[in-house]
Amino acid sequence: MSDDTKVRVDKWLWSVRIYKTRSQATEACRKGHVSQGDTILKSAARVGPGDIIQVRKGGFNRIFKVLKPIEKRVGAALAVTCYEDLTPAEELQKYERWFLAGKAGEYREKGTGRPTKKERRLIEKLKGRRE
Repeated sequence: MSDDTKVRVDKWLWSVRIYKTRSQATEACRKGHVSQGDTILKSAARVGPGDIIQVRKGGFNRIFKVLKPIEKRVGAALAVTCYEDLTPAEELQKYERWFLAGKAGEYREKGTGRPTKKERRLIEKLKGRRE
């Protein structure tokens, strides 16, 4: 495979929207969060079609297969066509549980005010935080 079909790994991670900024992608490479097999990739490492990249981001391990090496950031709809997500199902479920846990807030009817001491104890008991 020629070098003209390969791009820098930090540019690719940024352009397919795995990282929000290129400096975040570069920082992840510098910290050793991006690897290919057993090799930790530096930000200047070149990746091309068919390469498999492991990314550790936010405590989750994601695996991507490069389908198209692009250097310019594209829209989300185009970005998903440039890689194949090979992340194992249990890792995705772990991510989904974490993501949904942050969204599940408590709801209290408007106008009911703050919970009383008795209501707060009942809430804590239902959540399993108190015996």
